[in-house]
Amino acid sequence: MGTTPSDGRLPIIYVRGFAGTGSAINSAVDDPFYGFSQGSVHVRADGSGRAKFHQFESPMLRLVADHKYEVPVHGDQWAFLNSADAGSVNSASIWIHRFYDDSANTFDQNPEDFSFEEAARDLFGLIKLVLEKTGAPKVFLVAHSMGGLICRSLLQRVIPESLAGDDGAVDPAAGAKYVARVFTYATPHGGIRFAVGFGLFEKIRDATRFQGADIFGPDRMYEYLTPPALRRTRTRDAFRATEMPDDGFPVQELFCLVGSNPEDYDVAMGLSSKAVGTRSDGLVQIDNAAVKGAVLAVVHRSHSGRYGIVNSEEGYQNLQRFLFGDLKIEVELVGFTVGKADPPEVEYQLDVGLAIRGLPVLVHEQSAAHFCPVQVEHWKEGDPIDSPVPLLTTFLSSKAPRPRVAGREVPRLRHALKLKLMSIIEKDGHFFFADHLEQTEDWQDTLLVDIEPPSADRPLPKAWAAWNSTVPTALRDWNPTEEDLLRDTDPTQYRWQGFIPVPKFSRDLLGHQAGLRLTVTPRTLTP
Repeated sequence: MGTTPSDGRLPIIYVRGFAGTGSAINSAVDDPFYGFSQGSVHVRADGSGRAKFHQFESPMLRLVADHKYEVPVHGDQWAFLNSADAGSVNSASIWIHRFYDDSANTFDQNPEDFSFEEAARDLFGLIKLVLEKTGAPKVFLVAHSMGGLICRSLLQRVIPESLAGDDGAVDPAAGAKYVARVFTYATPHGGIRFAVGFGLFEKIRDATRFQGADIFGPDRMYEYLTPPALRRTRTRDAFRATEMPDDGFPVQELFCLVGSNPEDYDVAMGLSSKAVGTRSDGLVQIDNAAVKGAVLAVVHRSHSGRYGIVNSEEGYQNLQRFLFGDLKIEVELVGFTVGKADPPEVEYQLDVGLAIRGLPVLVHEQSAAHFCPVQVEHWKEGDPIDSPVPLLTTFLSSKAPRPRVAGREVPRLRHALKLKLMSIIEKDGHFFFADHLEQTEDWQDTLLVDIEPPSADRPLPKAWAAWNSTVPTALRDWNPTEEDLLRDTDPTQYRWQGFIPVPKFSRDLLGHQAGLRLTVTPRTLTP
């Protein structure tokens, strides 16, 4: 009998990434779950880059174990859905969009050529079938690499065109009627570019359509992301692949997980990562891996492989928090005036890392070592940098089981936000190291935050915070006091906001009003 859970567990449809042609497609279709059931046993757990053992079962198995999802197969998921009665299938179910099957010569000696647009249209057909058979109001889409572009084509072109009125008018937001949230792993939202060749390689790829890879070029992206009915006002010249229309699918319901580890991406014997450059996951450059305005996290994982981003604990933790979290937590720098007395050639960079108690990995990590620190704007007279600087966004579920420490359940969720500020002198595009101390920070501290989720009689959480530099005990022994309790500074109903000033001894450097602002807002699935 079909069930529609009231706890936010909507059907999940997984859309895999690019497989190229020929034998690569054959290999892809041999996997019953297109890579969503692939796990790993390696994790980069220390600064030396050495591997540590950690068993990660796979995102699919963890969704089954942690959230009680089902994976109905019955020999053929599509055939099973077609034969099922309407409303008879469990909504808490996982489905695989097997769009490469018709292009594999292991099933047919005359396979069809892969069509990106057809894959997006077939995805819409699968969504409608899943909704009919489960009775669910919407679905979650989870995608890797090119799969995220298929999802965007679905939302930005396929569904609006399919639901166009008799006069041909399209509703750019029509996709939100079918899709609740989209999570993308390492998707080239801005296309795939190379750090070498001065644009020549991209031009050759797009002109020759080599192995169908022109889908990662701007001209093809404009075609499959823009309905023809809107091209008079949304021109090719104005098109930016990393931007979604303001009147389209709500960008706040899109999460972009970005990888920062090119070294472990060994496709083509490492030539891919060398061509794309160090500021990438080995295939997708960091700047092209997210949509402007979408929620994002950066993790030190490669595009795929042994240290791949899909088969990672980091990926799963961000996935489950985004799909099921009912609290959105935003962290911002506030009041920083660092560099006020410095010459303009001094540049500041901030390393940021978010750890959660009980996890062997960081769920967000931006660092200079991985070529992706947060750039801190230099303070200028008349243009102070005391406006908020977003650091990260994460999610919590008030219904999630509480962690167990030393055999007992603890009511609070502990997070540690690691911050490290460094400076360097840059003149005319060159760095100067005369006064530089390598791997030595100007300021470093860790903010400890304990969060007690809402309860039936308290709609917003309680939070305690302290800087590690002020805690006299080991972190595991820190027990927050009333002095550490954060006060709600925002009178808005159903919105909580707290401010944590930096330690007193850091204020001459960072700013006398410098601190971190935490904002917590409830989050629901839109009808």
